[in-house]
Amino acid sequence: MFTGLIREMATVKSYAGNRLSLRAHHKAKLGDSIAINGACLSVVSIESDGFTVELSPETQRLIATENLKGQVHMEPAMMMGERFEGHIVQGHVDTVGTVTQIANNGNSYDVFVAIDPKFIAYIVPKGSITIDGVSLTVNDVFESSFRLTIIPITMRETLFATYRKGSRVNIETDMFARYVAHFMKHADRSALTWDHVDRISALY
Repeated sequence: MFTGLIREMATVKSYAGNRLSLRAHHKAKLGDSIAINGACLSVVSIESDGFTVELSPETQRLIATENLKGQVHMEPAMMMGERFEGHIVQGHVDTVGTVTQIANNGNSYDVFVAIDPKFIAYIVPKGSITIDGVSLTVNDVFESSFRLTIIPITMRETLFATYRKGSRVNIETDMFARYVAHFMKHADRSALTWDHVDRISALY
């Protein structure tokens, strides 16, 4: 599990086949789970200046692999007992979205991202979303896109400073929204009572 707070900007040394080699200050251990641009990957090799992670064919198919160059967002898995910030992030990328507009508002930036409409049900106004591993709040949701507001420090300290119209980004929608949608799709509606709804609501 992750929090969506980027701990370090790692530098890509190489990306070939299914292996991504990174230069980083973080001292990883073999087998560690580390989120790179929001995708949970396993450490398969340790080097003097960093580590190497492995990407499964499924991961390579789902994420924006063209961004695995230069610098990337890195967050080690959360340890039990650590302070919890951001929101619950699994490191499971749902889909790739495309930045359609970035508007400078003076003290913030509005970023609009287009997405396959089938994922809109899992994006909640004022709810949480993960963009390339960054925990953010959704401001508006439209038929096939959504709007984020990015504060200056996030714009400066993350890859958001490099995004332009047409940039593709990894998206993990809200885990709880996915769970509720899946339950509602497969539940026996005739057997669903308010007691069930109350119990589900208490979980979140």
